[in-house]
Amino acid sequence: MLYAIPVGAAGITVETEIYEWTESDPGQNVATGAVAAPQQAGSGRKLLASYGPFHVVGHDRVELAGSIESSSVAEFRALLQAWPGIRQLDMVDCPGTGDDSAIFTIARMLRRAGITTYVPDGGFVASGAVELFLAGKKRSAAPTAEFAVHSWRDSDGMEADDYAADDPVNVEYINFYTEMGIPRDKAAAFYAMTNSVGHDDALYLGRSDIAAYIPLD
Repeated sequence: MLYAIPVGAAGITVETEIYEWTESDPGQNVATGAVAAPQQAGSGRKLLASYGPFHVVGHDRVELAGSIESSSVAEFRALLQAWPGIRQLDMVDCPGTGDDSAIFTIARMLRRAGITTYVPDGGFVASGAVELFLAGKKRSAAPTAEFAVHSWRDSDGMEADDYAADDPVNVEYINFYTEMGIPRDKAAAFYAMTNSVGHDDALYLGRSDIAAYIPLD
């Protein structure tokens, strides 16, 4: 039986059910510009509750499967209020976002809550979801975890390289990385690497590629 429970004034719907969950289509809910996973991902663990793309699989653990959108901020806030013991976010199949500001907001909420981010065996994290991974109090990834990065594109069709390096729109990202505990030289180098490919392309990375820039556990 599936129960839809409204939470708070925002009208968030929390779906609770105990069942075996697997991601049947890793490309579903992919926002424009997000990167599709090259392989299927899913944990098969029992769900306790779902808040948009966030799936609670234990009193201290939540999985992310799907893109982050504007509505995800309220969904994640409701999750933290209902499950204050969450200590780890498993990033199972994370193709990106349709709202960069939502990513930054959720990332800061996650950081304040002291939550660890982890990409499990076969997990996929791409585009704006990489910023969410970086927000973990601790960050780790299985050897088979895969990442994909590319330049962002704004509503005017402009990409990162269309702006000066010291333009506020670029500096915002580097400031965010340093806020997440990454040394500024590494933050700048990582940001440059992510923008080395255009928005319509993708650079696929493994755990060791990320670890060259970002401290991992």
